[in-house]
Amino acid sequence: MRYSTEHKAETRERVLKEAAKEIRAKGPDNVAVAGIMARAGLTHGGFYAHFPSKDALVKEAIGTMFADARARTEKIDANGDPHRVLRAYVDFYLSPAHRDSRDRGCPLPTLSGDFARSQPATRDRFGAGVEGIAGRLAAPLAKLGYADAAAESHALLAQLVGGVALARAVGDPLLSDALLADTHASIVARYGLEAAQ
Repeated sequence: MRYSTEHKAETRERVLKEAAKEIRAKGPDNVAVAGIMARAGLTHGGFYAHFPSKDALVKEAIGTMFADARARTEKIDANGDPHRVLRAYVDFYLSPAHRDSRDRGCPLPTLSGDFARSQPATRDRFGAGVEGIAGRLAAPLAKLGYADAAAESHALLAQLVGGVALARAVGDPLLSDALLADTHASIVARYGLEAAQ
C-alpha cells in the first residue's frame, strides 16, 4: 500500500515529536529508535522510510525541539514593549514550571552537555537553535539601547540556561528554588525590569 506525501509528512512529524520528547528526557545517546517508533504508533521497520540513521533522526529532532520552544514564546514576542518582552522571557525561563518540565522545556539547559560531544553537523544544528533564541532576546535588548545586543543576548542566555541547569541538577529543593530566584532577581535588577510585568 502506498501512502500520500501528506501522510508521510504527518507520520515523519509524529516521529520527530516523539524523538524530541525522548531526547529531552534521556539525552541523545540513551534513546532507542524502536521505542520512539512504538510511541509514534509505528513499527521499527518503518523508521528507514523516514530517516537514514539514528543520527539523522537526532539532528532533525533538534529542529523540532527549537520550533516547539519558539511556538511557546510567540505570544511573548508579540508584545511591543521591550521591558515587558524581556521580563516575560525571564519570568518564564526561570520559573519552577520550566525547571520541572525537562521533557517539554527549552532544550538548552537539558542537552547542552550532551550535544557538546556530538557530531559536527548535529552541533551545528544545535548552534542554530542557540542563535535563534539569542536573536529573540537580542531584539528587545536592541530596543532598550544596548549597542551590541547580540553579545548582550549571549551573556543573558548563558545566565538563563545556567540558572535552570543548576536548579535541575541539585538535590536540595530549597537550593534549587534559590538558584532560580537569585538568578531571576539578578537579571531583573541588571536590566531594570522591576516594574515590567
